[in-house]
Amino acid sequence: MLIKEFRVTLPLTVEEYQVAQLFSVAEASKNNTGGGEGIEVLKNEPFTDYPLLGGKYSSGQYTYKIYHLASKVPAFIRLLLPKNSFEIHEEAWNAYPYCKTVITNPGYMKDNFIIMIESFHIGDVGNQHNVHELSNDKLKMREIVHIDIANDPIASADYKEDEDPTKFKSQKTGRGPLVGKDWKNNVSPVMTCYKLVTCEFKWFGLQTRVENFIQKAERRLFTNFHRQVFCWIDRWHGLTMEDIRALEDNTKEELDRQRHEGEVRGMRADE
Repeated sequence: MLIKEFRVTLPLTVEEYQVAQLFSVAEASKNNTGGGEGIEVLKNEPFTDYPLLGGKYSSGQYTYKIYHLASKVPAFIRLLLPKNSFEIHEEAWNAYPYCKTVITNPGYMKDNFIIMIESFHIGDVGNQHNVHELSNDKLKMREIVHIDIANDPIASADYKEDEDPTKFKSQKTGRGPLVGKDWKNNVSPVMTCYKLVTCEFKWFGLQTRVENFIQKAERRLFTNFHRQVFCWIDRWHGLTMEDIRALEDNTKEELDRQRHEGEVRGMRADE
């Protein structure tokens, strides 16, 4: 089991990020769906009485998605698994500002594979010690990784000039570009996503390699996604939660259509 806590600081308020994240998830889903692969939304509905973070949060929005993603799985795993095993199920409980996501592969790996992502969104620069209230044993296992959306290197295949925080300036808010190593201490507003990722892949001889691959992939995903969240600010700023729910309904219909036509799209594992 590997536990990493990714801390992503952004020049947004916690309230703005709720809309920004949901908008960007919908857009990113469309960019990763096509040619028989992609994201299928089965449920998107309110939930109550599901205690999270020791009961501090218990209601919000529940989503259940299936990811059809053969090309997103690394080649050394594709060689080992049957073709029909590349379905990943994602359940998420969004009790903002706290969210919990559980990713499994019930069709093949069953209890031998799980990724759990617990996200807490707080108005600070990412320097709190234990927002997820981990036990001492878990704290000893946890590795903290600070993600700098402006300065961290990204793969050339992922780079887009209009999604570069060091070059982007928002017309609506005047925020950006994010310049220098110390930008997060010089912006207002500011907030941090504390994303605790616990992954377990029980397969003798492959466990360490796959768990390391998963954590590396999560870091790549978080970095690219949050660069987009900031650089898309003029697209989502001012939207309401009602706007977001309507967008999600439209996105579900588009995803269903895209998944059955066109070509495979989005970030591949072997790039």
